[in-house]
Amino acid sequence: MQPPTPTPDPTESPVILYIEDNDDNIYMLSRRLKRRNYTVHEARTGNAGIELASSLRPDLIIMDLVLPDIDGWQATRQLKSEPITRNIPVIALSANASIQDRESALEAGCTEFETKPVDFERLLTKIESLLQ
Repeated sequence: MQPPTPTPDPTESPVILYIEDNDDNIYMLSRRLKRRNYTVHEARTGNAGIELASSLRPDLIIMDLVLPDIDGWQATRQLKSEPITRNIPVIALSANASIQDRESALEAGCTEFETKPVDFERLLTKIESLLQ
């Protein structure tokens, strides 16, 4: 039996968890998302991201695929295996634009895939679509 999903308050801004180990990337993307009225929480490792996702239950996760402890593919598989985080959409970010990375991310359970450097407007379109 799945735990009940809280009903979102339409007056609250959507919550995004950004799992990324690069401080510059965190600063740039978080700042731009906050300007668009998103609430952004950050985790710098895959394990910290999994733990925060379980307690925070964000509306969406942006996941870097290369992290210092476990990679983004493994972190996504763990998130998708848990009832409390299974239905949270995950957008994978990778500096590698290979078809193999994209396919591996989608097979791990990522909902979308985006390359770095991030095209912010394209990412924003994906975020808005997933949050509807």
